[in-house]
Amino acid sequence: MVLPHPLYQRDTRTPVPLAPAGSCDCHFHVYGDPARYPQSEERTFEVPIATWDELQKMHQTLGVSRGVCVQATAYRIDHSLLLDVLRGQNNYRGVALIDDTVNEQELARLHEAGVRGARFNFAGFLKMAPSRPSFERSIARISELGWFAKVHGTGDELAALEAWLRPLRLPVVIDHLGGPDWRRGLDSPGYRLIFDLLKRENWWIQISNGDRRSAGEHPWEDMVAIVRALVDAASDRAIWATDWPHVSYQKSKVPNDADLLEYFYRCVPDEASRQRVLVANPERLLGFRA
Repeated sequence: MVLPHPLYQRDTRTPVPLAPAGSCDCHFHVYGDPARYPQSEERTFEVPIATWDELQKMHQTLGVSRGVCVQATAYRIDHSLLLDVLRGQNNYRGVALIDDTVNEQELARLHEAGVRGARFNFAGFLKMAPSRPSFERSIARISELGWFAKVHGTGDELAALEAWLRPLRLPVVIDHLGGPDWRRGLDSPGYRLIFDLLKRENWWIQISNGDRRSAGEHPWEDMVAIVRALVDAASDRAIWATDWPHVSYQKSKVPNDADLLEYFYRCVPDEASRQRVLVANPERLLGFRA
């Protein structure tokens, strides 16, 4: 059995201020009892048991009322837990992992449950990158459902995929700030591509993992300028996320999720921009009622 992650913080403090009404955490994972939800033998890291009830407690403490459960790579394309999480949840959506083995009936079942996107993991450490033909087939299939694509990789990995990414016309979310290397700042091939793509109305940026990408511990000041630049580039197409429960965290202490929300406030001091990123933009992308 996979034991609870030793760094996992379960006592979320109350942030100052609370998240605005209708705020959405656009990327988190849930991990269930492995006896009921077996994890793939191909997973590349150990994960905690992090339950839906714990996630709900964290969101309530932050003032967050909406969210997006992203299929964990530990489960590969077995969406049993994701489907159980989304059942009966009007204020939550899902993001799936799909490949050519996911049939049309499964796609329909996922859509009915509230899945509205598919994540494509180009991050090399996950060993899940699709081939280009498979990627293009999956993009065609999710486009028919009106889903968005989420692309996950480092700046250099995304830059190597430029020929794959530029032709995309469906909504595309760049995961986790585009995986920046803080030492190279914004003048790198990956970020030049990302800022160019964000000029297009179908490209979105997810504001998350600034804490992971920082060279230091809290308060992660070296990433503030990068986050601000990305939000400024697409303030009407930026979304925010915790990435709870912060699996495979490489620093000495997993942050309290209140720290992450307050860090977002520090990076985005403008109230109108905060409201767009936390509330209005997710409503539009995910189909929540205003």
